Amino acid sequence: MKLLFKLQSLKLLRTLKPPNRTFHGHPRLLSSDVYSQYESVRQGKQEIPKYFNFASDVLDKWSEIEKAGKRPSNPAFWWISGEGEEVKWSFEELGFLSRKVANVLTKECGLQKGDKLILILPRIPEWWLVKVACMRAGIVIIPGTSQLSAKDIQYRLQASKATCIITTDRLAPAVDSVASQCQFLKTKLMVSKGSREGWLNFTELYQNQSADHSCIKTSIQDPMIIFFTSGTTGSPKMTQHSQGSLGFRPLLSERYWLDLTPSDMIWNTADTGWILTSIASFFDPWVFGSCIFIHNLPQTDSAVILNTLCRFPIDALVGAPTLFRMLVQNDLSKYKFMNLKYCMSGGEPLNPEVMEQWKSQTGLDIHEVYGQTEMGIICSVCKGMKIKPGSMGKAAPLYDVQIVDKNANILPPGQQGEIAIRSKPIRPLGFFSEYLDNPKKTAESERGDFYVTGDRGTMDEEGYFQFIGRDDDIIISSGYRIGPFEVESALIEHPAVVETAVVSSPDPLRGEVVKAFVVLSPTFSSTDLKSLTSDLQDHVKKTTAPYKYPRKVEFVKELPKTVTGKIKRNELRDKEWGRI
Repeated sequence: MKLLFKLQSLKLLRTLKPPNRTFHGHPRLLSSDVYSQYESVRQGKQEIPKYFNFASDVLDKWSEIEKAGKRPSNPAFWWISGEGEEVKWSFEELGFLSRKVANVLTKECGLQKGDKLILILPRIPEWWLVKVACMRAGIVIIPGTSQLSAKDIQYRLQASKATCIITTDRLAPAVDSVASQCQFLKTKLMVSKGSREGWLNFTELYQNQSADHSCIKTSIQDPMIIFFTSGTTGSPKMTQHSQGSLGFRPLLSERYWLDLTPSDMIWNTADTGWILTSIASFFDPWVFGSCIFIHNLPQTDSAVILNTLCRFPIDALVGAPTLFRMLVQNDLSKYKFMNLKYCMSGGEPLNPEVMEQWKSQTGLDIHEVYGQTEMGIICSVCKGMKIKPGSMGKAAPLYDVQIVDKNANILPPGQQGEIAIRSKPIRPLGFFSEYLDNPKKTAESERGDFYVTGDRGTMDEEGYFQFIGRDDDIIISSGYRIGPFEVESALIEHPAVVETAVVSSPDPLRGEVVKAFVVLSPTFSSTDLKSLTSDLQDHVKKTTAPYKYPRKVEFVKELPKTVTGKIKRNELRDKEWGRI
């Protein structure tokens, strides 16, 4: 899709780029580094500020550092379409352009501080501009994936009471089909070259706006962004975050899961509707003054991703386990990555077999991170940490993570229970504010002094956490408790298996048994399936405890997934139990 970035204003701005600058010293040692300016707060010598706005207190500060020649000359944002189009912005340009968008939202759309805006755009530069602009104006952002249906959009508009929506011409008809039932919706903006009745043209308004805008003053507790949870179980909830919980937390935390510098470039392949994109492609890298790289990626194509890693100086790669499972199906010896040094996987556990294949072919480790929409990164395997296959690392800074029982008692190392984060007596910075308009669900998320994640796991003597499964994913067969991940990890070691999901299936004798849905490697597509089923079952019996083997196996072309790449085991389970 041709975008607005050939506009005259952007061409003019690019002519204003500062000359090449000399950069001296290690970036993280600079006193002018934005992250370094908060060292006294991290040491407890200074109080957390009452007022904070990510746009003015982080992005604009980096713009000042840039103008002073104290940041490398690499861009702050680098986008490619995959079809020849390319956009590069410095922090100075990002500020200039986002102020223009802020004026569109406040002057043309009449939005005020506290108003809610639903933002449904693919991986295009406007998503980043609108997000920064909303922060400048104090508007609450509600990101959504471009895969949302008309029904999904209606639910979000009605539940959030959003007064404005920004999307593409592809989704505009879906919005129009439900708009009459959304009484709070006042303004619709479309990112497109064309026009549509009842819609304002974002591109035209943006082109004609002034860049003179003063960032609004916001409290660190002011609402900034609302995520609708991925909805693997039940209806999506509105998870509200503040300026502090996502914007200030990376400034307060010690360098943990990213540990980037202003010289680094990070590429996260997640969808724009997922919190991981807000963390890994917005807040955390820009705290460190790093460059955010984005590929439009209309489809997830392993060849495109591998070639992009070879063509561009990307230092860090973040992706869902599905990404790495897909990449290791290729002959990676054919690819020479330009600059890749650090790989991270999050969203659900990554099978140890995939980690071993990636390491053997690229020489790079995959560092696992674990988090939730409610509190961002909870655990991670940081740079320099020992990697334990199957482990998602140690607790992230600011969080006291424990394994607890049903009465919120802390369990000893090695014992299975629920993963929980201490929330009392002081609620840590980084926690979501609330499930908006749902005090019952907010209260139910806590047990005793802890927020309970709904995930089961264990912690070892060294403080490493291991994920077992969602509490409602656990299979109880003949009295045995079986986590789906351990069975999936055994299956994926078999060369015939590209991807798999394990759920419970009804059984008259055992109550329920393990069933595996398997996506086959193309080289095994013509194999006798009955024989292959027996082979897979025997493989699991030899790899893990025999009672865990899948008594039922079904071969499928693909697995159902959320927009974040998580396998929708609940959907498979519901079909098995006849609830769909």
